[in-house]
Amino acid sequence: MKIKPLGDRILVKVVEGETKTAGGLFIPQTAQEKTQEGIVVAIGDDKDAITVKENDKIMYDKYAGTTIKIDGVEHLIVKMADILAIIQ
Repeated sequence: MKIKPLGDRILVKVVEGETKTAGGLFIPQTAQEKTQEGIVVAIGDDKDAITVKENDKIMYDKYAGTTIKIDGVEHLIVKMADILAIIQ
């Protein structure tokens, strides 16, 4: 399935959180915090408002976006205003 965001919206593939602590202990799925990082998959057609590009690794607001599953993989559709930073 292919999804093209509209306007200033961005399709982001959610990056899975760490499953292990620095000390080597495993963190169960229920105790993990919601990740706030992702990879830009597609951008909307408002090129003036969007300052990220495809394949950028980004950090977004904790409660931002609409969650969708594409081929069993979790994605978010977020507005440009919800993106906090580009991770380099």
